[in-house]
Amino acid sequence: MDLEKVRELRARTNAGIVDCKNALKESEGDIDKAVDLLRTKGLALAAKKIGRIAKEGIVDAYIHPGDRLGVLVEVNCETDFVARNQEFKRFVRDIALQIAASEPISVNREELPSEVIEREKEIYSSMVKDLKKPPEMLEKIVDGKLEKFYSDVCLLEQPFVKIPEKTVGEYIKEQITKFGENIVIRRFTRYRLGE
Repeated sequence: MDLEKVRELRARTNAGIVDCKNALKESEGDIDKAVDLLRTKGLALAAKKIGRIAKEGIVDAYIHPGDRLGVLVEVNCETDFVARNQEFKRFVRDIALQIAASEPISVNREELPSEVIEREKEIYSSMVKDLKKPPEMLEKIVDGKLEKFYSDVCLLEQPFVKIPEKTVGEYIKEQITKFGENIVIRRFTRYRLGE
C-alpha cells in the first residue's frame, strides 16, 4: 500500500488511517474514487447518528464588525469532549456567520409558523392566477416558489456561505461524520441594531 496515497487521502477527507487504506484497496488505488467511497460511507454513518440525543454543546455569540449585527446560536452535540474541541467551536462560529449573512428565520421548515407558510402560498397564488395554465400546473408553480422560499429562510436548506454548492444541512452531515456524533442546531437569534 502506497503510504503517500494514504496520507493524501487522509488529508483530503479527515478519515481514519484504516478507513483510508480500505477505501484505497477497494478503489484499486484511485484517490478520487476512494474519496467518493469515504464520502458515501460517511453520509450513511451520519444518517445513523442523526437520531441520537445531543444534549451537550455550546452557545456562541458573533458580533459583526461595526457592532450593528449580532447572532446567538446554540449548537448541541452528544459529549462535552466534542463541545470543548476547537474544531467544533470553529464549526459553530461558521454557523453563526451563516446566520448573520443569510438572515434565516427558522432552523428548518418544520419550525416555520403555519401562518407564514399560508401567507406565502397566498402571495404566490395571486402572482400566478392570471397565467393561462391548467390548475395543476399553477399549483406546481406555487409549490416551486414555496421551495425557493424555504431555501431562502430555513437555515438547513440555505446554501452554505463558505461552500455555496452545499446546503447548511449537508455541511452539518459532514461534521457529524467528522466528529462521530450527532450535531443539532437547537436555536438561534439574530439581532440588528434598530430592528
